[in-house]
Amino acid sequence: MSTLSAPATLASRPLTRGLVLLMAISCGVTVANLYYNQPLLADIGRTFGIDAQRAVYVSMLTQIGYATGLFLFIPLGDIQERRKLITGLLLAVAVSLIGVATAQTVAWLYAASYIVGVTTVAPQMIIPLAAHLAPPPERGRVIGNVMSGLLIGILLARTVSGAVGDWLGWRSMYALAALFMFALAYVLHRQLPISRPEIRLRYPALVRSIGTLIAEQRTLREAASIAACVFGAFSVFWTALTFYLEGPNFGYGSGVAGLFGLVGVAGAGAAPVIGRIADRIRPRYMVGGMILIALAAFACFWLIGSWIWGLVIGVLLLDLGVQGSQVSNQARIYSLQPEARSRINTVFMVSTFLGGAIGSTIGAFAWSHWGWNGVCAVGGGLAAVALLLWAGHRVSGEGGEA
Repeated sequence: MSTLSAPATLASRPLTRGLVLLMAISCGVTVANLYYNQPLLADIGRTFGIDAQRAVYVSMLTQIGYATGLFLFIPLGDIQERRKLITGLLLAVAVSLIGVATAQTVAWLYAASYIVGVTTVAPQMIIPLAAHLAPPPERGRVIGNVMSGLLIGILLARTVSGAVGDWLGWRSMYALAALFMFALAYVLHRQLPISRPEIRLRYPALVRSIGTLIAEQRTLREAASIAACVFGAFSVFWTALTFYLEGPNFGYGSGVAGLFGLVGVAGAGAAPVIGRIADRIRPRYMVGGMILIALAAFACFWLIGSWIWGLVIGVLLLDLGVQGSQVSNQARIYSLQPEARSRINTVFMVSTFLGGAIGSTIGAFAWSHWGWNGVCAVGGGLAAVALLLWAGHRVSGEGGEA
């Protein structure tokens, strides 16, 4: 393994505000592919004649596919030129989205949804690239800005797909998404800097080194475990929300469910602020506070979630807590080993989206068996586990490093 001179390869394209904005928009538009399905699950279920629990497999398989793609592709960012990887993945996901739009059977739909997840991993190459380009004193701010784009994309995906689903049908949403990906691949190929790898390592050795990172970096293990629980809680809520709003309490359609994404954008807009704070104080203190905010969100859903205004308050708290803990944890882990940022991001994001896939599944189960109270209990329980993991790391006396 030999170290290369990475800064010289990036000097021709410094990290300008415009480039940060482009990275943020790219992350948001791309990650939205994972979440278009959530407000559309009831419509998809009616198209194929399947119940809520089987319709939720579309969301679950997409997120499992994403975790698979993270493990397979993101480590390559440490040994391959990132711009080519990013544009190639965008073209692949465009084709996968066409597969969902044209699905004729449930099996076809499930398979195409899984492949969409596998190929929608470009944002997790863009974020380490932004962290690599940023000067260390500004890294938290840059990560926060790029993450705000990603989080706004997650939230607005539901708003956009809910509206398009109401007007044009759920298949049209996936066809439009494919067009977005083709266009974005062209723009990023022209605008992203060439990013030469910092190490030379064969792929099998690269994958094995991920296990070494997990074993050696306790902060990474803690951050990944917390992220899995917090994002699992996030997915519990958003998976069940469409069915709750369509139920007898409210009687709303997918468009209204999607509009709740607009509420969450207010919370996601705090990501740059949280990133700047994380540049000045220990990010792990921020993590604990953000978990408490997410836990408070589920208390709101349980106590006042039978009113729209109660759901709005809960969504604001949940999205603030989730995105705040993500940004703070990423500020911690990206400072561990600069030459291994893609692999570190692989561990963190695979854990995050495996947690999301599990959250989608148990959220649907809780809704089917115990209704809204069960959803609140399961989501709040996952947030409580995250808080216990954070507190346990602190009590052990080994948590002061980040």
